[in-house]
Amino acid sequence: MPSTASPPAKGSRDVWLDAAFELLLESGVDSVRILPLAKRLQLSRTSFYWFFKDREALLDALIARWREKNTQGLVRQTEAYAENIAEAMLNVFDCWLNPQLFDSPLEFAMRSWALQSAPVEREIEAADAERIDALTRMFERYGFEPLAANVRGRTIYLTQIGYISMKTQEPLEVRMQRIPAYVEIFTGQAPEARELQRFHARHGYESGID
Repeated sequence: MPSTASPPAKGSRDVWLDAAFELLLESGVDSVRILPLAKRLQLSRTSFYWFFKDREALLDALIARWREKNTQGLVRQTEAYAENIAEAMLNVFDCWLNPQLFDSPLEFAMRSWALQSAPVEREIEAADAERIDALTRMFERYGFEPLAANVRGRTIYLTQIGYISMKTQEPLEVRMQRIPAYVEIFTGQAPEARELQRFHARHGYESGID
């Protein structure tokens, strides 16, 4: 008589990948191994192989997800609709305040991983170039000359990567108070009150701007 018992749970590709991200963020890439993941998920080790050929395939999937989230998240924000360069800059700043658009702890973990992996270092270099290029194109769309556009894009990007690398922590109120000055420094144009109001509303911040 055939067994009616349910097959053992094996999770899903995303379940394994989410757990791998958690370990990467907590302890670095050396901790991202199949047995610790299986124990964390309370799944059999063999179930891992339903979704990934081996550990290297899992690590490749981690890189692909980071690339889609952080690089494409930033690129999409540089291409978002804006009436002027100041508003476009606020669209980019959404990335630094919304982890759904750009995950700063993940970025730090990836850059730490790159210190011990030449292939990941190359991935980081390619991502840096693509992101700076996107910022450069954004400035060019608003009339900036290519060299000025590139220098501004590089300055914005390297400033934020510095924030991430130093694990700088600022209260939301402090960051919001500084953002108009950052926008003006980076673009040469101060954001209008209505643009700041929309920006604050997106991030649930009560600014008191009329």
